[in-house]
Amino acid sequence: MIFRQLFDQQSSTYTYLLADSLTREAVLIDPVFEHARRDAALIGELGVKLAFTLETHVHADHVTGAALLKRRLGSKILLSKASGAEGADRYLSDGDTVAFGEHKLEARATPGHTAGCLSYVLDGGSRAFTGDALLIRGCGRTDFQQGSAPLLFRSVRERLFSLPDDCLLYPAHDYRGITASSVGEEKKYNPRLAVTIHEGDFVGYMTNLGLAHPKLMDVAVPANMRCGRPEKEDMTNAADTDWAPIAMTFAGILELQPDWLAENPGSAQVLDVREPDEFTGSLGHIAGAKLIPLGSLLNNLNQLSKEKPVVVVCRSGARSAQATVVLKNAGFPRVANLAGGMLRWRAQHLPVEGGTD
Repeated sequence: MIFRQLFDQQSSTYTYLLADSLTREAVLIDPVFEHARRDAALIGELGVKLAFTLETHVHADHVTGAALLKRRLGSKILLSKASGAEGADRYLSDGDTVAFGEHKLEARATPGHTAGCLSYVLDGGSRAFTGDALLIRGCGRTDFQQGSAPLLFRSVRERLFSLPDDCLLYPAHDYRGITASSVGEEKKYNPRLAVTIHEGDFVGYMTNLGLAHPKLMDVAVPANMRCGRPEKEDMTNAADTDWAPIAMTFAGILELQPDWLAENPGSAQVLDVREPDEFTGSLGHIAGAKLIPLGSLLNNLNQLSKEKPVVVVCRSGARSAQATVVLKNAGFPRVANLAGGMLRWRAQHLPVEGGTD
């Protein structure tokens, strides 16, 4: 079997590609909207055909790439019937199976994080994809989307800890860079759900977490209730570019990661839309960047060439996102926002001119 574990840095989401090595039929679990182009490229390079995208639940921290991949590759969208989402090609209930080549995934209802959580068990128990029901040394929160701490406790104990101890576990998220665990490990070491912990202890723990709601929840949940289908259908093809590995946010902003720009100097015009004191301030600036503050951009478009791609940068990526809209409306054909702005650039220890350590 072909197996790949992919990662989204912004939401710490894992996406899983599984394919039968003989028939080349594939499934993708928990795709992310901004990485649909990346996932499609990998699927093409591996020479497999994407039959299905599967969701472990309606996510609150990112938008699914299911609709984009369906448009691009013809894959069918599968998720829990209990999720209440619209637009899927097939709704799954507890015990349903999804076959791809000689392999199959069993859907196990594991509600508690949300009402519609499913875990997917591969080939009788060799691996399980647990979504947010069971994380590595943790679990998903239970305070919104019809979550229930007692229900999650029972889901994990009865539906996941009943798998063989050597069954490998792959969650939807990990925030420390750990890629996998096992049933035996979690039964012994999970600080919330180990077999020595009683339900009352778990419920008390989860009730007092006091976490803020995910930042993208107001965007992600409504979008995922449509299986990731954008309200503006023309957005689905907006990230088709040939000059760089561009991703698209659900807001329709084309983004480029800092490491690519650093590794390909001179491939694009770098436009910095901060104020002059920021340009020479503590964050410094990218070598060769042209400074045109956002407020004066419309009056200085003649300083940029439409023949060469433009990458726009600011402190965090907010003003530069607006600048990409200005440039697009002015007829610049190849424009991208630098994801995360100078804050991410510096966090990744990429070279700058000026600035302070």
